[in-house]
Amino acid sequence: QVPLVESGGGLVQAGGSLRLSCAVSGSIFRISVMGWYRQAPGKQRELVAATTSAGTTNYADSVKGRFTISRDNAKNTVYLQMNSLKPEDTAVYYCNARTSNFINYWGQGTQVTVSS
Repeated sequence: QVPLVESGGGLVQAGGSLRLSCAVSGSIFRISVMGWYRQAPGKQRELVAATTSAGTTNYADSVKGRFTISRDNAKNTVYLQMNSLKPEDTAVYYCNARTSNFINYWGQGTQVTVSS
């Protein structure tokens, strides 16, 4: 069973919106932090947004005010709402789950392409 399954990527024009979803398998227990990372060609993977089990959130400065991370515990899903997208947001976006004993799980990645 794949632990994290992402969906929602695609091609959008600058200024548009996309919502990414990450469904978490029931095989992962004691998740403390859920996050979204991205990796553009030739660049390192970077944190975009994260949310803890206590409900706190943090965002990369480059996406503050445009992106919102949220989670639906009943559906075991975490979302990333991305508004006012820019070409520099183009990247492969990865869902991450970190357990309380610091085990990391990653999704397969979903491509987001923003055209100018």
